[in-house]
Amino acid sequence: MSQPSVANFVLKRSWLRKWMLPLATWYSAAAGYRQLGLKADDLIPEESETVLLALKRLPPNEAYDRVFRLRRAFQCSLSHQLLPVEEQTKPEDDYQYLTPIIEEIEAELAEREDLEAMTVMKQNK
Repeated sequence: MSQPSVANFVLKRSWLRKWMLPLATWYSAAAGYRQLGLKADDLIPEESETVLLALKRLPPNEAYDRVFRLRRAFQCSLSHQLLPVEEQTKPEDDYQYLTPIIEEIEAELAEREDLEAMTVMKQNK
């Protein structure tokens, strides 16, 4: 479920990182989700079983905060307004809270699939 990433490729090359950082900052600001008080992980679609399981594993306070952010953004969208600047999500507050759980679940599923596909062979003495 997780999206393919070229982040490691970019981060290993300082010249590429210097070139991409302003572009990434501009894109995050232009996307507009922070102006509605959302975080990047709030935009992950809830259509797969993996994401639904990850949402169930969220701590209660983080799950509540997520629902609050989504409802507030929906209300702002309906009224065609943006949040005041002091209530918008700041770049330092936009951390990944759901992606690590999704990656953990995908690793568990891959391990389970490997274990189920394993065949045990009896040794002849």
